[in-house]
Amino acid sequence: MAIPGLAIKSFRNRKFTTGLTVLSIALSVMLLLGIEKIRQGAETGFTNTVSGTDLIVGARSSPTQLLLYSVFHIGNPTNNISWESYEEITANPQVKWAIPISLGDSHKGYRVVGTTTQFYENFRFAGGKHLQLEQGEWFGKIDDAAVGAEVADEFGYRTGDKIVIAHGGGDESFIVHTDKPFKVAGILKRTGTPVDRAVYVGLKSIDALHQDFQGGEHDHDPLVAHDEHGDSGEQGGLSAILLGLQSRSAAISVQRTINEHDHEPLTAIMPGVVLLEVWQMMGMVERLLMIVSGFVVAVGLFSMLIILMTSLNERRREMAILRSVGARPAHVFVLIMGEAVFLTLLAIVIGVAMVYGLMLLLQPWLESMYGLYVDISLPTITELTLLGIIAVCGFFVGLIPGIRIYRYALADGMTIRV
Repeated sequence: MAIPGLAIKSFRNRKFTTGLTVLSIALSVMLLLGIEKIRQGAETGFTNTVSGTDLIVGARSSPTQLLLYSVFHIGNPTNNISWESYEEITANPQVKWAIPISLGDSHKGYRVVGTTTQFYENFRFAGGKHLQLEQGEWFGKIDDAAVGAEVADEFGYRTGDKIVIAHGGGDESFIVHTDKPFKVAGILKRTGTPVDRAVYVGLKSIDALHQDFQGGEHDHDPLVAHDEHGDSGEQGGLSAILLGLQSRSAAISVQRTINEHDHEPLTAIMPGVVLLEVWQMMGMVERLLMIVSGFVVAVGLFSMLIILMTSLNERRREMAILRSVGARPAHVFVLIMGEAVFLTLLAIVIGVAMVYGLMLLLQPWLESMYGLYVDISLPTITELTLLGIIAVCGFFVGLIPGIRIYRYALADGMTIRV
């Protein structure tokens, strides 16, 4: 009988141990490939936290600091941008749209972002997705607020609820404006980005909050930056400006113009470039994930080795009978090696199928809850390389029991041990 036929019959006689071997390696492959997919998704999600924004402008500071406080709501600006500078920047013919951002207030530990409808209309995330409302509408009155999904879930907010804003970012609130409540006009759909962890109000509301506003029903157009009394919403200046340009090729020239601004020191950054730099700073976490994945695979292959070595003592007589009917030592060696390679390849196929099955099942949940988009596509070169390494390791693991069975003598296999 041919060696493949012998191997199949051997597998049938050892269904339980064979199943355990395949399952252990398949789970290892699933974890390795799953961690790699999640790592890629996390990197993509991180770099896509803000997309379509060509430049971010702030007061003179480090690029990382500007990115963190303007996009991730971490830290605070070193200074504000004057409204005059905002007007000069937006007057540049290369600027297509501008999103002004004013920080400095909070709501129960969450950032309050003063902005305009430009934010809702032009902010993009995850490769160009638009912001959408789960309930209600974007703020349209001076006492309206739109809240992110995480804020709404944390406190059970619904449209029409009243919220109170405090002066001071994060958990450090100095003045709580209990006499100037805002109404939840809308709740944003979950994005899995820092957008979910903020409350959004109009720029005029920020000014009114710190003046004589008493929570009235005063209509206002959030797009209007001025009123008859002068600058509106920007008496304290802006914290940052998100810019979209007519052409991305103009980003470098516009960036240079802003960085050389005459009236006040400003910093303009390309968010995509800085995001990649920040991710590279987190390379230690990425390497740690790969090390953990490597240990998982090593455990799986080691379990296969243990099962194969344990089965050798049970199969001595089987191998000796094969030798007695004319099988050469090389045939027995190839049989054991073939079993190890076949089990490894079968486990890889099953592991890959398990990964893609879980991706199909969990992708919508991961994207909606954590903004983690796991791409369901053919394995990348990196993933194929990892699978190839596993197959090669399975081959070398099979060498150990193969060489040992090769050295067994016919007399040793036929001897009954008590």
